Amino acid sequence: MAKAEHIAQLRSRFQATVAKLTAKFGEGALTTSEFRDNFRVHTEPERLYAVLEYLQVGCGFDMLVELCAADYLHYPDARNRYGIWYALLNVATGERIIVKTFANDPDPAVPSVFRLWKGSDWMEREVYDMYGVVFTGHPDLRRILMPDECSSFPLRKDYPLRGRGERHNFPTITRAES
Repeated sequence: MAKAEHIAQLRSRFQATVAKLTAKFGEGALTTSEFRDNFRVHTEPERLYAVLEYLQVGCGFDMLVELCAADYLHYPDARNRYGIWYALLNVATGERIIVKTFANDPDPAVPSVFRLWKGSDWMEREVYDMYGVVFTGHPDLRRILMPDECSSFPLRKDYPLRGRGERHNFPTITRAES
């Protein structure tokens, strides 16, 4: 199958999924975008959990492949500070879809999807640790990469490139102790 035919087939599947979402949540509840073979649905944080739950139960997207974030501070024409996206896979058909939402300062928060996908546990903790986005309803939201003493979020665009002096407070661990 030629690449153009493959992308057309993926687009057709995506449009069918979007039609189901639109029937469930109404016109204007979601927006879509695509880049090459990445097909995305954009939704508000208030509707995020319901959309993801419907995609899992009603459309067969049974695997959360990736949960990531980005800081759009100083990004041209950005209206929101943080973008959070969920890459989902329908294991039976191989179809993939990306669901994207946004959060803003001073208290960026989105609902946790831990009840839908247990594997989101550490993914949500990583996004919290690096960006400070709170996942409401998460059973154990605490730092996973940075030390507990760290009071900032290193992947935020306003975080200084040389840090804030946190490393000077960390205990030195030798190779034998690690």
